[in-house]
Amino acid sequence: MIKTDIIIIGAGPTGLFAVFEAGLLKLKCHLIDALPQPGGQCSEIYPKKPIYDIPGFPEVLAGDLVKNLMEQIKPFDPGFTLGERAETLEKLNDGSFIVTTSRGTKHHAPIVVIAGGLGSFEPRKPPIPVIGEYEDKGVEYIIRDPEVYRDKRVVIAGGGDSALDWSIFLADVASEVSLVHRRKDFRGALDSVEKVEELSKIGKINLITEAEVVDLKGEGNLDSVVIRHKGQASDEEVKVTDHFIPLFGLSPKLGPIGDWGLEIEKNAIKVDNTYDYQTNIPGVYAIGDVNTYPGKLKLILCGFHEAAIMCQSAYQRIFPDKKYVMKYTTVSGVDGFDGSRKEAKREVVKSIN
Repeated sequence: MIKTDIIIIGAGPTGLFAVFEAGLLKLKCHLIDALPQPGGQCSEIYPKKPIYDIPGFPEVLAGDLVKNLMEQIKPFDPGFTLGERAETLEKLNDGSFIVTTSRGTKHHAPIVVIAGGLGSFEPRKPPIPVIGEYEDKGVEYIIRDPEVYRDKRVVIAGGGDSALDWSIFLADVASEVSLVHRRKDFRGALDSVEKVEELSKIGKINLITEAEVVDLKGEGNLDSVVIRHKGQASDEEVKVTDHFIPLFGLSPKLGPIGDWGLEIEKNAIKVDNTYDYQTNIPGVYAIGDVNTYPGKLKLILCGFHEAAIMCQSAYQRIFPDKKYVMKYTTVSGVDGFDGSRKEAKREVVKSIN
């Protein structure tokens, strides 16, 4: 059994930053995530997309943000259980908890923090009967590494920001990009729509509207898609297609966490935002996009704030007889569990006689 001070369910940016804030309080963390690597959506869904609202970073790629957070928490030596989903929560007589994963790994701690973003995700798949046969054989629902599509022929389906943005991005990567949407109008940002139309006019994107991909073909691997145009009697087969990427969004689900007795509202966990983001189960907190409260903003920077407040409450719960005196890191420095220390250089002031 893995024992720690705080079990964090979800290794996205909010969960990772919680490790840092807990480390300043000398609290050890262990993170559980169903994904095979830390970073949550930033690593799994859009590692190459820029984020513009992280304080101190005019622009940072999602994947680089994760790398920076991993470097920041390195001195606090967090543990990770990756590729396993948190399945059950058991509260013991002493008030501590045991969290067991889908593979039977048990974790024990006095504090549990749910930082699972929007929960687990499942792609919304188009109603194409044979689509399962081509998954990982030319059909992908998430773009993880754009270089996979270098000099390939790609068909993207969708009408939202993700479909528009990736069509624009891959226009300079793939040998051919086709964007198929069942309507004339798109749901994405106006500047993205205008950029796609501009690229279509110069031949960098093959824009196909009022149409749908209705079938896939290929021996073993995908080699063509069948497109049905609105109002036309016959379908069009687009041959020599290397990749079909339907980007119809992801369906968030809380998964087993939804059966833990937590107070749920619209697929999110209700917390007390006036104090510490604790749930209706004492000792269990929820931070980041997974929680809800009046005035909630689903932003990474808000998750960072919630992590800092939560850790202060967790410390008081673990050590009710101790009073923690907060000090700025510019004054106290950062002492890692590995014996490392970071501190500001002290200026030597010489007196003049």
